[in-house]
Amino acid sequence: MAMATASVTLRPHILSSISGNCCYIQSTLPLHRFFRYNPGRKPFSLQPSRSYTTSLLFNKRNIEELQNGTRKRLKPGKLSPRRLVPDHILKPPYVGSKKPPGIASGPELHDEKGIEYMRASGRLAAQVLQYAGTLVKPGVTTDEIDQQVHQMIIDNGAYPSPLGYGGFPKSVCTSVNECICHGIPDSRQLEDGDIINIDVTVYLNGYHGDTSATYFCGEVDDKAKNLVKVTKESLDKAISLCAPGVEYNKIGKVINAHADKHRYGVVQSFVGHGVGRLFHSDPVILHYRNNERGHMILNQTFTIEPMLTMGSIHPIIWDDDWTVVTEDGSLSAQFEHTLLITENGVEILTQC
Repeated sequence: MAMATASVTLRPHILSSISGNCCYIQSTLPLHRFFRYNPGRKPFSLQPSRSYTTSLLFNKRNIEELQNGTRKRLKPGKLSPRRLVPDHILKPPYVGSKKPPGIASGPELHDEKGIEYMRASGRLAAQVLQYAGTLVKPGVTTDEIDQQVHQMIIDNGAYPSPLGYGGFPKSVCTSVNECICHGIPDSRQLEDGDIINIDVTVYLNGYHGDTSATYFCGEVDDKAKNLVKVTKESLDKAISLCAPGVEYNKIGKVINAHADKHRYGVVQSFVGHGVGRLFHSDPVILHYRNNERGHMILNQTFTIEPMLTMGSIHPIIWDDDWTVVTEDGSLSAQFEHTLLITENGVEILTQC
């Protein structure tokens, strides 16, 4: 699940939370104050004004069909009631809190026990995502996918991390066609030719495993297939570089270069992140060319999750404060893995 993190200039205070050799700093600014990472300013831009985002959104909604004359723009559907989680399942600290969680700084570093917990949460997340992908068919609603994902997660004794995080109302993110990320499952039925990113995060034994993939629904045209293929390749190329001491900025350089080769845009407004005992923490992983400092550390866990588009990389946020779509309605694809930095390089934790 892509997010942005806070910097020390926000006057953070230290929380006394040390477990699995993981220490972190918590920002005093709440999550809902952040919308996107802004590469032109430090540390972050705040959420755009409602008048700005709403005017853009409704101008675009006046366009009933896109350039190909067949695919209609996404519109919000109806939401089902919030799904319940059994009391015996361990829940993240942010669940039930009236105050949205802040953005944590400091890397997620783990001892042997923490690494095994991370492997377990990553493996479950991968299994859930794989199952969710089998549900993608014309006529299936994204809410039905959410229901199945929710059930599989709690059946395995885990908590669906997105549920209740900063007010997110569902257990998984389902981002269809021009939705860049954070799509909320609802009553919309998937249609033949759609592409859909499913973003799964589970909280198991106190550790988060975070992963996503983009799937085809029915018969998808070659242009959409190529976008998805190149997005997956860009993630694979970035992962292959990872090892102790490698600078984070190499990730963005290789992703951007591969996207440029195929004339795709790289979304800059949403980033990868540290993950472990916390859902989102340092480092901020930029998926485009940058000169940010910092390097990978042994036993560290974080996500890489590039989002590529066929057109504009500029986002519009819906009235729900979560759903993010491309400004021009062009298709967007995303893939994500949770990674562990090892002595030999990198281990992908979120694969079956």
